Amino acid sequence: MSTLTAGIDLLPSAPSIPAARHLVLELLRAWGAPHDRDDAALLVTELVANVVDHVGGEACLTLELTASEGWLRIGVLDGSSVRPVVEELSQDRPRGRGLLMVQAIADRWGSEDHRGGKRVWFELRPATGRFGG
Repeated sequence: MSTLTAGIDLLPSAPSIPAARHLVLELLRAWGAPHDRDDAALLVTELVANVVDHVGGEACLTLELTASEGWLRIGVLDGSSVRPVVEELSQDRPRGRGLLMVQAIADRWGSEDHRGGKRVWFELRPATGRFGG
């Protein structure tokens, strides 16, 4: 498989959350990617929602996708240098489970500094036993 890449800038606002989800689903379908599309869409939804909830502002967020050598890597870049924190589950908080889902579903994930901000990313191996979503 050759390397396929895509990147798009989105505003850090609520309408970008479903837009990012839709873009991921359509790109993976167009690429014929053998990854679980539903997992990829769920995880990108969580990462973009985190930017909308915790960063916001006027700056763009950037969604990056790369499919190469069997792996799918999706990154969300924003202008905040504050790294994400996986929080413990709490009955007192109805939200805050997104990174726990990323940690549980992704094969690998992490965050790194990027041009004064950060990139939060996850990687998925090809789905086994089905064509993914």
